[in-house]
Amino acid sequence: MPYDLWYWPGLPGRGEFVRLTLEAAGLPYRDRGVEAGAEALLADMGKGERQPFAPPYLRAEGQAIAQVANILHWLTERHDLAPEADRVWLNQLQLTISDMVAEVHNVHHPVAMMAYYHEQKAEAARAAAQFRKERIPKFLDYFEQALGSRDWMGGGRWSPVDTSLFQLVAGLRYMFPKRMAAVAGDYPALFGLHDRVKTLPGIAAYLDSDRRQAFNEDGIFRHYPELDAE
Repeated sequence: MPYDLWYWPGLPGRGEFVRLTLEAAGLPYRDRGVEAGAEALLADMGKGERQPFAPPYLRAEGQAIAQVANILHWLTERHDLAPEADRVWLNQLQLTISDMVAEVHNVHHPVAMMAYYHEQKAEAARAAAQFRKERIPKFLDYFEQALGSRDWMGGGRWSPVDTSLFQLVAGLRYMFPKRMAAVAGDYPALFGLHDRVKTLPGIAAYLDSDRRQAFNEDGIFRHYPELDAE
């Protein structure tokens, strides 16, 4: 039976980190939010005693498995997507990716998540300047060092952390094209990993399909030209 993946339709968002692993591993799934819409997602999210706080989540074996790092750890255990000896380390990296994604969202919503961007543009400009200067290198330096000279983060084969780093780099390039172009030379290992993930058969087919949802200004990685600079 295919997995049921629930996430907001029309947004790559956090759901994309799960989709990429499912696609790379060739695991069958239904993108239920895309198929049925937001109202169906909200209705499904309220089912059962152990409900998810928010999407994305997987419906599998009678349970809802939520939180990106938790979902990917569960899939790794179930489908042997990484060597057992590396799984705690890889989960640690995945949680750090989640930390950065949360900070990415806070760039364009630094005051209130439920307020519109245009209501907090001045504060967003200040947040973006600090994020570009301090937080991008802080996180990317860490991932660059963690990868070192290896092709993949763990065990000599791709894992969900690698597909997640692909999405992180792609999202930052969309959000901050000037800044990411300026620092590209500082992260040859990380950017090389991004390019290798693109060539994985499952990912290459996915990127060429209509299942891949484009970045947009309703998601986490948003390109507002006024927030970008070298």
